[in-house]
Amino acid sequence: MTSNGTSNGSTQRPKTGIKVVVVGAGFGGLGAAIECHRNGHDVEIYEQFDELKSLGDIISFGPNAGRIFHRWGIDLRAYGFNIHKYDTGEIVINQRTPEYDRTAPNFNGHRGELHAVVYEHATVELGIPIHLGNKIRTYFEEEGKAGIILENGEKGDVVLAADGVRSKARKSVLGYEDKPKSSGYAVWRSWFTNEDMLADPETAQFCNNGDTFNGWIGPDMHLLFSTIKNGADCCWVLTHPDEHDIDESWSFPGKLTEVLDALKDWDPMCSRIVSKTPESRLVDWKLVYRDPLPTWVSPGARILLLGDSAHPFLPTSAQGAAQAIEDGVTIATCLRLCGSKDNVPTARVREAQKTGESTRDMWHKTDWDKVKDDPTVIQFPRLAWIFEHDAERHAEEVYGEVVKQVTAAAS
Repeated sequence: MTSNGTSNGSTQRPKTGIKVVVVGAGFGGLGAAIECHRNGHDVEIYEQFDELKSLGDIISFGPNAGRIFHRWGIDLRAYGFNIHKYDTGEIVINQRTPEYDRTAPNFNGHRGELHAVVYEHATVELGIPIHLGNKIRTYFEEEGKAGIILENGEKGDVVLAADGVRSKARKSVLGYEDKPKSSGYAVWRSWFTNEDMLADPETAQFCNNGDTFNGWIGPDMHLLFSTIKNGADCCWVLTHPDEHDIDESWSFPGKLTEVLDALKDWDPMCSRIVSKTPESRLVDWKLVYRDPLPTWVSPGARILLLGDSAHPFLPTSAQGAAQAIEDGVTIATCLRLCGSKDNVPTARVREAQKTGESTRDMWHKTDWDKVKDDPTVIQFPRLAWIFEHDAERHAEEVYGEVVKQVTAAAS
């Protein structure tokens, strides 16, 4: 996955005179900064960490995000999905990856490695300034300005808060403090190289046949296992009921004994795969959730939430990072269309967010008699209204009408 440097990402539209401060350098923040750059805004990124590490494991992007990456010039790949019954291990159905237009691919990859590609595209190829080690004290909004308070302060015309599920900007937008709640589930997850998998004839098949994608669906749990980079790397994610009182964390250590105990009545292949995992590479990640917000925009319309700060997604939606990037595209496009920084205040996620719960429940409460009659009922949903969405084109098409409606409501 590399950037080929030939996309619109390096071609700016005319300067708008709007200064945008982006808080957070995850996929949402980087995507928003890239799109602000493309649309002619003056943009800088502030990130609290002193360095950006290659965190996480597998991540999926549907074609709604794939078309955005294609415009940036980032090359992608696609894979198929074998769905297994949890106890027998039989492949119930092979769900082929749909053939999408080459400009809107569907793909899986390593979260940290893809993030590094996007980071390099934003900071090296496009030259967008990024300030690491800058922890945000608070946000502020005043007449014609919005900004963040650091050691020395920083003002902009608009602030895009991509600072995650514990966003400090949410209070500025909502006017009150709200907290994430537990979804009732957590995920054990890991990423590791294929040496031990290859040494076992039973598991070598997953690494000797290129990139593979398999899932085992069972009562109140599901295991997703992938091999990436032509079988060189392996990763798995097991969603399970949350039984530990821990905070959400990318790095809370997991215990292999707990995972293997949870899988003791499942297809033995599941335990065989998990047993190859170095325990040092195992994370137990609590899944927190937020109800859809009444607004993502501050009273003065100059502080905007995007990505997890606005709408955290469960992994079973496979849309969290994609929707964060779409947020950035939409906001940057609207800022361009508003014409000037004086018009900044005139600058579809709820249903997509719900798919994380509906897909999880579909798998965890599977009626296997129905599956026997029709295996397609447990396929991962590939919803056309999500995957076919073009955020930039949609914003350009509806911007004028939305501004009329908002202006009329405010008058």
